[in-house]
Amino acid sequence: MKMNVDLESLAEATSGAIGSLLSTTILYPLDTCKTKFQAEVPSHGHPKYRNLSDVLWEAISTGQVLSLYQGLGTKNLQSFVSQFVYFYGYSYFKRVYLDKSGSKSIGTKANLVIAAAAGACTAIVTQPLDTASSRMQTSAFGKSKGLLKTLAEGTCSDAFDGLGISLLLTSNPAIQYTVFDQLKERALRNIRDEDDKGLSPASLSAFMAFLLGAISKSVATVLTYPAIRCKVMIQAADIDELTSKRKKKLQKTVSGVLYAIWKREGILGFFKGLQAQILKTVLSSALLLMIKEKISATSWLLILAVRRYLLLPRGRLRNL
Repeated sequence: MKMNVDLESLAEATSGAIGSLLSTTILYPLDTCKTKFQAEVPSHGHPKYRNLSDVLWEAISTGQVLSLYQGLGTKNLQSFVSQFVYFYGYSYFKRVYLDKSGSKSIGTKANLVIAAAAGACTAIVTQPLDTASSRMQTSAFGKSKGLLKTLAEGTCSDAFDGLGISLLLTSNPAIQYTVFDQLKERALRNIRDEDDKGLSPASLSAFMAFLLGAISKSVATVLTYPAIRCKVMIQAADIDELTSKRKKKLQKTVSGVLYAIWKREGILGFFKGLQAQILKTVLSSALLLMIKEKISATSWLLILAVRRYLLLPRGRLRNL
């Protein structure tokens, strides 16, 4: 039974990671524009970027369109690892809970706790990659450094900038996947009711998975956005420009960032870039969940095939 649990968790993690990799690559230029827009705090009331299109126009006007992809390798690595860890943890913790409790389904509260636990594990494992990715994206176009050089610019603790907020933001995927699972269960229940014969397992259509993914991510993004912007600003702080220890300390604390936003932008500043965040994250999550739903069955079959091959007796392997 334990082997089956691990294999099912592995299938979930693999399909989720592949879906994340593809969605991240497709939407990366939008992600770069969004991150640079979020990271800016206007000086003397004169913002460099008034909207998301200003970032895109800067890249085009300076002939640095390809720089919209700076940090793509690091982002893909971070995205793949984080989604693999998250989906594996989420699936594994969920199955352990069902085994221990003897329940056939998971309630909303338990689902939130399980999703938060998986998110916390993910944040700790991938924080250095997340920090490096944000710094690379917010670097001046054409001046981004590689992963190792970016991480080597600061101390070991600098690589974990924003970890506290990242742990707080475990509520984001917790909310997202809880809402998604609840909506998915209702949708599948309706599909099963319509399919009286029940000859094949019910599954979501690509459109339905995309729609439910968009709705669930929108809810999570709106509720957690102020913390999201604070995290980006903390991670994107340029170490070379922070010559003053006091300035560095303020730029890298939640209270310092909150004060800077309040002083220069007012209460609306806490939601600067919300539309861009929703556009990017909703499209990304919807694509991720759509791809994951469509390839999860294939991933499961491949893992079963590998397992069957590895468990074959040695004598039979020689005859193949």
